Amino acid sequence: MSAAGASIRPASASRLGRAALGRRRDLNDRAMRGLAFAAAIVCVTPLAAVIAFVTINGITAFNLDLITKGPKALGIGGGAANAILGTFQMVPLASLIAIPTGILGAVYIGEFAGRRSARIIRFAADVMVGVPSILVGIFVFTFLVLPFKQYNAFAGSVALAVIMIPIVLRTTEETLRLVPGALREAALALGVPVWRTVLSVVLRTGLTGILTGSMLAFARAMGESAPLLFTALGSRLVNVGNFAQPMDALPLFIYRNATQPNATLNQQAWGVAFLLMVIVLVINVAVRARSAGRRVG
Repeated sequence: MSAAGASIRPASASRLGRAALGRRRDLNDRAMRGLAFAAAIVCVTPLAAVIAFVTINGITAFNLDLITKGPKALGIGGGAANAILGTFQMVPLASLIAIPTGILGAVYIGEFAGRRSARIIRFAADVMVGVPSILVGIFVFTFLVLPFKQYNAFAGSVALAVIMIPIVLRTTEETLRLVPGALREAALALGVPVWRTVLSVVLRTGLTGILTGSMLAFARAMGESAPLLFTALGSRLVNVGNFAQPMDALPLFIYRNATQPNATLNQQAWGVAFLLMVIVLVINVAVRARSAGRRVG
């Protein structure tokens, strides 16, 4: 065998090996892309199924009477005006309590706290996010219902606020982390006090992320029913402004009517479920649209 033939054979074998390796890599890449796509479809399918199912069942029961009239005295028919008004009273009050508290807590963690105390508060907030909401209801029931021997809307708002606070705190803290340190240093170099730097520079720069977290917490509170069962209880009467008395809410209306052995009440539950789903979806879409394409710093 000539020397030239011996040198050609290893070179061609090397090229064949590289080609086979390239084909294997291409097959592996396609397989993993397909697996990731299938996993994405599995993640999206339950959401699409819930939206479709609630829409199909609820849109036929959704009408003007449902959102403008209160329940009838005999318990069958009427609308859900009492629940709508109750939700839009208790959730804003809960937001008034939770959003400033969560933002100030995040400012303390990000700007003033030591590493150890920040880690403890952050861990506590993470635990609170995962605590079942029914436990929050029992906790608030113990302190704001039992002593007064009266279910009341204020206790319901406090329970919702307890659920919202860790969400606002964690999202705000993550937003403040993204604010460049150079902005803080520039403000301090100009002689601006620390509190003014936090208020006018840090919070203002992270305003979009803070609003996003606040609105997501607002949407979460709108769908909670377990804490309200132990606090606000619910009421068939239209209650406007009296937080010392029981008050209805959309999740309570759904729960109460869905468990009744009456087709009319069940249809009303579907209609209100559709309304609640639309409100939550609108809030989430508005938040995403506002924050799309915008980054802190």
